[in-house]
Amino acid sequence: MESPRFKEAAVEGLNNKHLRMALARSREGFIGGRQRAIDLVPEFERLREEARSIKNHVLDNLDHYLERYEAAVTAAGGHVHWARDAAEARQIVLDICRRVGARTITKGKSMVSEEIGLNPALIEAGYEVVETDLGEYIIQLANEPPSHVVGPALHKTREQVSELFAEHHQRPLKTGIPELVAEAREMLREKFFRADVGITGGNFLIAETGTSVIVTNEGNGDLSQTLPRVHIVTSGIERVLPNLDDLSVLLRVLARSATGQDTETYTTLSTGPRRPGDPDGPEEYHVVLVDNGRSQMLGGRFREMLRCIRCGACLNHCPVYGSIGGHAYGWVYPGPMGSVLTPLMQGLDNAYDLPNACTLNGRCGSVCPVKIPLPEMLRELRHLQHRNRLGPRLQYRALGLWRWVALRPGLYQFGNRLAARMLAWMGGKRRRIGSLPIANGWTAMRDLPAPEGQTFIEQWQAQRGKQS
Repeated sequence: MESPRFKEAAVEGLNNKHLRMALARSREGFIGGRQRAIDLVPEFERLREEARSIKNHVLDNLDHYLERYEAAVTAAGGHVHWARDAAEARQIVLDICRRVGARTITKGKSMVSEEIGLNPALIEAGYEVVETDLGEYIIQLANEPPSHVVGPALHKTREQVSELFAEHHQRPLKTGIPELVAEAREMLREKFFRADVGITGGNFLIAETGTSVIVTNEGNGDLSQTLPRVHIVTSGIERVLPNLDDLSVLLRVLARSATGQDTETYTTLSTGPRRPGDPDGPEEYHVVLVDNGRSQMLGGRFREMLRCIRCGACLNHCPVYGSIGGHAYGWVYPGPMGSVLTPLMQGLDNAYDLPNACTLNGRCGSVCPVKIPLPEMLRELRHLQHRNRLGPRLQYRALGLWRWVALRPGLYQFGNRLAARMLAWMGGKRRRIGSLPIANGWTAMRDLPAPEGQTFIEQWQAQRGKQS
C-alpha cells in the first residue's frame, strides 16, 4: 500500500506523457458516452433514486439478506464461506485450491480479489494464475496493479500494449487493435481449457435465488466460471440484492454510468454447480463473502459508501484522477471512491493525502448512479483527520496563525489588500502568474489567474456606490 507517497506519485503522473495521452483518449469515451446513454432514458433520475432506495433497504437488513443468500446457495448445491478480513479470505481460497489439486487458475476481473491481495498469495503458493479480462491480462504482463475499476489498463497506450505483447508473446509487433485482441485471445484460449479453478467477482448476489451475477464485455468471465472443475466467487458482503427485479434496476444504471452502454455485452447469472443434464459448468461452486471492514462502515457515518456498485463514474468525471491516473492513489480503489474507501479500510493515517486531493467540485456526487454523497464524505474525512491532528505540524501552525489574523478584522483586511495588489502586480499585463514560490505545486503545471488588484470587499463597496 503506497498511499503515503501520494504526492510524489501524483507528480510522477503529471509528468508522464504516455499517461496523459491515455487519459485524454479515454475521457470522451467515458464522459460523452455516459451522457449520450442517459439522454436516451428520460426516467434515469428516477432509476437512480430507485437504485439508491434498494441499496439502502439492503443495508438496513443486510444480515437477513445474507442469511437468505447463504441458504439459497446451499440449497442449489454450493458453499458459502465467510471471511472477516483479507487474510482469512485468501486462506479460504488457498484451502479450496489445495484440496482440489489445482495447478492452473483463470480469473475474471474482481476488485475484491485485488483488495484481498489474492494473486500474490496464489502465485507464492505455486499456482499458475492467469487474468483473462483483456485489461487485467495486460497489466498482469506489465506487473502492475489496475488503475481503474472498469478499465484496469486505462493508463496504457496502444503503443505500449503492442510492445508488451511483442516482448511476452515473442511474436512480431502488431499495432492494430483487432490484431492485438486476437493475439490475446489466442494466448488465453489454451489457459481456459487447462484451468482447474476459475475465480470471478460478483457484481451482484441475489438473495432469493442464491445467484451470483457478473457483467462483462468480453465473455471471459463465462469461460472462467463454466470450464474449470471449480468456480470460486469473491465478493463483498454489501453486494447482495433481494431479488431479480431489483437486479434489473441496478443493471439499468450500472452500464450507462460505467461505459456509456445501454447494457454490458454479457450479463451472466450463475446458481450453484453443474446439475445432471447440464452441458457445462463447474463440479463445485464456492462463494467467499468478504467483510474486511465493511461491517464497521455499516454502523458508522460512512455507511452510504456501501451503496457503491463500482461503476467508475466518479473516477471518469474527477479532474484530479483525470490528471494523475489511478496508480497515484496507492491502493486498489482510486479516484473519489478510493479517497473514501482507502482511509476507511487502511487507516486515516495511512492515506492522509487522499481526502485532501479533491477540489470538492461535486461532480463525483452528481454522477453517482446510487447517489453516494462523496463530496460530503471527503469533507468529513478531512474533519476527522484534523480532529485527530494527523496533518503536518506546519499546517496546524499555519492554521493557528490564520485564525489569529482572522479574529482581527482590520489586520485581516489589510493583509487581503496587500496580497491582492501584490498578486495583481505579479500577473502583469498577461494577468496570469506563471510561478508562485510559496505555491509552486499550483503553478508547476498551470498558470494562476491574477486578481484584479482589489479585494472582494473593495469591489463590492465600489459597486454599491455606483448603484446608489
